[in-house]
Amino acid sequence: MDNPGTATPETFPAQERLASGAQYIAGRFAKGTSGRTHAVVDPATGTDVYTYELAGPEDVDRAVAAARDAFPGWAGTTPGDRSDALHRFAAVLADRAEEFARAESLQCGKPLKLTREFDVPGTIDNTAFFAGAARHLQGQAAAEYSGDHTSYIRREPIGVVGSIAPWNYPLQMAAWKILPAIAAGNTIVLKPAELTPLTSLLFAEAATLAGIPDGVINIVTGTGQVAGEHLVGHPDVAMTSFTGSTGVGKRVAEVATATVKRLHLELGGKAPFVVFDDADLEAAVNGAVAGALINTGQDCTAATRAYVQRPLYEAFVERTAALMETVRLGDPFAPGTDLGPLISHAQRDRVAGFVERARGYARVVTGGEAPGGELKAGAYYRPTLVADAPQDSEIVQSEIFGPVLVVLSFDSDDEGIRLANDTPYGLAASAWTGGVYRANRATREIKAGCVWVNDHIPIISEMPHGGYKASGFGKDMSAYSFEEYTQVKHVMFDNTAVPRKDWHRTIFGDR
Repeated sequence: MDNPGTATPETFPAQERLASGAQYIAGRFAKGTSGRTHAVVDPATGTDVYTYELAGPEDVDRAVAAARDAFPGWAGTTPGDRSDALHRFAAVLADRAEEFARAESLQCGKPLKLTREFDVPGTIDNTAFFAGAARHLQGQAAAEYSGDHTSYIRREPIGVVGSIAPWNYPLQMAAWKILPAIAAGNTIVLKPAELTPLTSLLFAEAATLAGIPDGVINIVTGTGQVAGEHLVGHPDVAMTSFTGSTGVGKRVAEVATATVKRLHLELGGKAPFVVFDDADLEAAVNGAVAGALINTGQDCTAATRAYVQRPLYEAFVERTAALMETVRLGDPFAPGTDLGPLISHAQRDRVAGFVERARGYARVVTGGEAPGGELKAGAYYRPTLVADAPQDSEIVQSEIFGPVLVVLSFDSDDEGIRLANDTPYGLAASAWTGGVYRANRATREIKAGCVWVNDHIPIISEMPHGGYKASGFGKDMSAYSFEEYTQVKHVMFDNTAVPRKDWHRTIFGDR
């Protein structure tokens, strides 16, 4: 059921503040110098909401220089001082929560209820988490492991971090990259996706209002080919963190390797949703629809491949299709909307292409089309269920990034787990079962960075997010993420009362 809605999205409330430009360098908004402009488009209506000048290499250089200059002072602050600053940051974000929610909905097409209840509160919680984590940058004291010497470990910030964030969760992805980096004492230059820069810019502005020094957080908004590559290859950038497709991630790794940077990659996913024959069918159906359609399917952990043990297969397909047909597409600012548009018409056409090609080898049970009427101008696509596709087919193996769930059957537990692992990806998965043995086996044998049991999608700040295999390496959120933005130093003291002057004889002998 479609819902064109009656609410009209308000004019982006930060429009006047962003009139100075979509770059944020050394605590100030600035215009890009590439000579090219780009428009942020409301994907629900296809209308431009903000036009800005793209960043060029010179803007990246200025941002990196600002981060480099700010690094000694920020790295020299105490963990307690950084913690206090991040607590103030969380308070500013909370005060501006509605502005962030509206900006995120406007640029992404997300339902406002999703940004209000998930994206923005999750970002505030993440900020509060890293405010606490900043006080736990622990080294490790050690005993005299080698006789007359004492060793200990220091954890130190790395330097300037260059990060690239995607368009599907622009606010949360900016937070996941910025917060652990600065909590550990680094400074950062973030390049958001050119489609969705608004909340990243507001995030940096909020940090300045919270008292985080100029230059600690910098935003450059440009294309990946120009601003992104220049940032990754910059000699003064010590670490690169990238979230995006596996194909682009390979290029990021190639460029970063030339300057031997620390590298963090969170890449694509094709999450399996494995339903064993002892599962609660109603719970699994509801979990599949929610897990597949979250953020209009534009989520690298979304449920995309449902493997259902044969006794439940037909009932699962029937009930999942019926539930999908009740999902309400519509105006993201309308209270009754369940699902918004895809990020762009180009992305909608890409998703539609996967489904149209699948009609030649699989069964499209429901969906498989863009709605007409009052939603025609937006980048909408109906929730789609595809059944009976071969395991080696494109729609099963490739990341679609849209509201499409593919359902396949399996017979034995061995086969279900084998099929779950049978893609290049390994970011997330879920297992649905009433049996402890099956749950333990699935969580042990499915190769993914997160395996949910009888649920799909929830994340928390205290636990890590990151993948196996072609889904990349490194973790976002949690203490594991915090440690990735540090480097480990071994310090060793000679404890003898009189410093030894004959140590060289141990190596060279008498001369």
